[in-house]
Amino acid sequence: MAKRLLKPARAVGIIGYGAYVPRYRLPGSEVARVWEGGKGGGPVKEKAVAGLDEDVITMSIEAARNALARARIDPAELRAVWIGSESHPYAVKPSSTVVAEAIGAGPSIQAGDWEFACKAGTEALVAAIALIGSNMADYALAIGMDTAQGKPGGQLEYTAASGGAAYILGPAEQALAVFQGSYSYVTDTPDFWRRPEQRYPEHGQRFTGEPAYFKHITEAGRALMEEMGTTPADYAYAVFHQPNTRFPQRAGQLLGFSDEQVKPGLLAPVIGNTYAGASLVGLSAVLDAAKPGERILVVSYGSGAGSDAFDILVTERVTERQRLAPTTAEYIARRTEIDYATYARMRGKLEL
Repeated sequence: MAKRLLKPARAVGIIGYGAYVPRYRLPGSEVARVWEGGKGGGPVKEKAVAGLDEDVITMSIEAARNALARARIDPAELRAVWIGSESHPYAVKPSSTVVAEAIGAGPSIQAGDWEFACKAGTEALVAAIALIGSNMADYALAIGMDTAQGKPGGQLEYTAASGGAAYILGPAEQALAVFQGSYSYVTDTPDFWRRPEQRYPEHGQRFTGEPAYFKHITEAGRALMEEMGTTPADYAYAVFHQPNTRFPQRAGQLLGFSDEQVKPGLLAPVIGNTYAGASLVGLSAVLDAAKPGERILVVSYGSGAGSDAFDILVTERVTERQRLAPTTAEYIARRTEIDYATYARMRGKLEL
């Protein structure tokens, strides 16, 4: 089957990026204490939890402001604000218009909310590449952000977390990292879903690893490298969607990457699975440490199911912009531990 590399007519890159991770942390041991009598444990040490006054909109605003600080452009120059999430605070009312107005980007702008489970953020990223690559705009903002969605007592409660990242894309000549190419791979695989009016998502357990996560990530990653004529040795870093600790490490091994290439962007052990923001917040951590000339492979995953793969080349501009906003590591270090009761209150687990 012929592969279809996505490569814009005009070179596009990242001119600004910013992460946001809430300060509150729920340890996996606390979930085990409440639901399993303290026995067993979760696949991550702890997860980030949005506070009472936080949601996808408020977190997107902070991440977007960090991206603007690094991009050093007037927000009025943005021509699109797109937010990918599976936990938008409104069922009918966009998150993107609120964010656009809050950061000073509106009203002459294209705005929209994106959905594709955990790859909604990279879906918005692909669209932003196309918008700029077709010369319809010079700058666009793509965000992947989510808040925890896990049934009380279910396995997802250990990992379903809050946080994400924002990316301002623009012409390659202004970029701190340039997109060399991208590739997307999708199928109808029912591994995870939530119907209308259903509060918590359901897992098709037997589909979760294969033929869902591993199949899509390896197909997308391998096809992109074939199209680009690269091998794992050409990349300094590899970032994969991180629903837990083991899956991205295993995906890296299947594609031929070492643990040293994968670990810098592996944040799941300390912040959990930030859904639409997972691969994007991992990329932000890598960009915080990347050096000019280094190459990054990013492969997202969204249930239902699909993956977006990106080949990114870091430029000399990265060094001057890394410290213009808080780093991802600084957000992770800003930590306040909470108990299960506080978590239940913050995430509306108790219906009064």
